[in-house]
Amino acid sequence: MNIMEEYADFPEIIREFITYKLVIQVCSVKTVSEYSLDLKNFFKYYLACKQGMSTDQETLDNISIMSVDLETVKSVKTEDIYQYLFFVTESRNNSSAAKARKLSSIKGFYKYLVAKKRYFEDNPAINIESPKQKKSLPKFLSLEESLNLLDTVKNDKDSKTTVRDFAIITLFLNCGMRVSELVGISLNDVDRELRSLRVIGKGNKERIIYLNEACKDAIAKYLAERVNVKTQDGENALFLSSRAQRISVKTVQWMVYKYLDMSGLEYKHYSVHKLRHTAATLMYQSGNVDVRVLKDILGHEQLNTTQIYTHVSNESMEAAMSQNPLANLNHKKKD
Repeated sequence: MNIMEEYADFPEIIREFITYKLVIQVCSVKTVSEYSLDLKNFFKYYLACKQGMSTDQETLDNISIMSVDLETVKSVKTEDIYQYLFFVTESRNNSSAAKARKLSSIKGFYKYLVAKKRYFEDNPAINIESPKQKKSLPKFLSLEESLNLLDTVKNDKDSKTTVRDFAIITLFLNCGMRVSELVGISLNDVDRELRSLRVIGKGNKERIIYLNEACKDAIAKYLAERVNVKTQDGENALFLSSRAQRISVKTVQWMVYKYLDMSGLEYKHYSVHKLRHTAATLMYQSGNVDVRVLKDILGHEQLNTTQIYTHVSNESMEAAMSQNPLANLNHKKKD
């Protein structure tokens, strides 16, 4: 099915923007889906307000945005966008991150219409600041927890996919790749000598990930099993599902959650993405990897995205406190 058929219930002006994101900016299908959903919800709210309708969820669900055209888009004022952000804050309990993403979608849409297509001159979103987001340190597994997780997978005698699952988690913990990158790996992306593999990251950007001995060994053992699997014609995915098809993101997520649970780590709310954080943190803190090299390994566009991993560990801070020359002085009361 043509991907644009999925957007049949969108007006032409938004479909044009979707095509631009897919074809020119080469955004992922997931990213475009998020943009389109944000725009749909915004214009549902806008139409409801302009028509004096209720903005409760049931009413908004039943509103079609097919009437949205160039004149409708031009009629949106800055205040309308502010009101929408207030609405999703008060009525939908959206976090700062959720509001920031919605605003980013609206900004991107209007930037395309004004700066790229020059359909009109006034951009109502251009001067709206993105909501400030709480900057929190990334959650990650310790070295001991990582080893425990790998041992749990290796010792799972009930699973028929232990070797595959061990290879997947080994790649996550050593290479720091995204789950979307992992499921997209094909056999021809892997170097014949298992020195490296190719992944397609955000923005359809290709990068090479070099494999250490742990990754080489895990992949080699998995490939020895995979060669005996009868796949559908043309299926060249590296990691296969139980149906001998390319493994899905949901399957990988479910598998990781399962082993986190079996390892006794589920209470810490770890996830697949936390394994990416773990790889990055271990490389920086224990492997002394330069932050610029780490940026390229992780496929970050900006260095400041990577710098979150330069945070100092609790153990290091505790050790630093003990080095204070006043640390060992005892407070003695005078007689």
